[in-house]
Amino acid sequence: GNLSHFDQFHKKSIPIIFFDRVEERNHFTNVLIDNRKAAYEATNHLISQGCKRLIHISASPKRNVYIDRLAGFQQALKDHRINFREDQLIVTNLSQESGVEAAEKILKMEPLPDGIFAANDNAAVGCLIALKQSGIKIPEDIAIVGFNNDPVSKVVEPNLSTINYPGYEMGEVAARSLINHLNGVSQINATNTILLRSELLIRDSSNKSK
Repeated sequence: GNLSHFDQFHKKSIPIIFFDRVEERNHFTNVLIDNRKAAYEATNHLISQGCKRLIHISASPKRNVYIDRLAGFQQALKDHRINFREDQLIVTNLSQESGVEAAEKILKMEPLPDGIFAANDNAAVGCLIALKQSGIKIPEDIAIVGFNNDPVSKVVEPNLSTINYPGYEMGEVAARSLINHLNGVSQINATNTILLRSELLIRDSSNKSK
């Protein structure tokens, strides 16, 4: 998206802070995680569990969050000499219902994929439930990893492996940054990118080595 409509605030020295969505060359404060690295770790984990036919469920690759997650997925495949094909990317709105629709597409694929990395937990859970209902064993037949560590990831059976997204910490850092701007401790005009750590949480949906 175009950020030019925010320039009027910048000119008036009104601080603006972006959470996890950044445009290139913006002059605002950005609080984010390394989405590319997180996606790489998730995909690398699936490959380490023996997965070779991997699918990535994502949203429209117009937002850099999803561009970066796709790039991490592709880089992990490349590093393991696995070719990426366009049909390995399923673009959805990342709702739970769209995860069910993704599962229907996956079930028609031959050979059947053996690993799925979804760009959020909602889609991952919808997909996992639909696959289970079709008789697919998780993780034996298909291993699944989501993203965000939403509460639903611990409710679904098997529990969903996911990337822990430090949302609370992001809010704290953003609030502190805003207070610093308002108190004149930091320059409003200074471009400031704050990168927080994410963490891969391996649970039963992807752990074949138990």
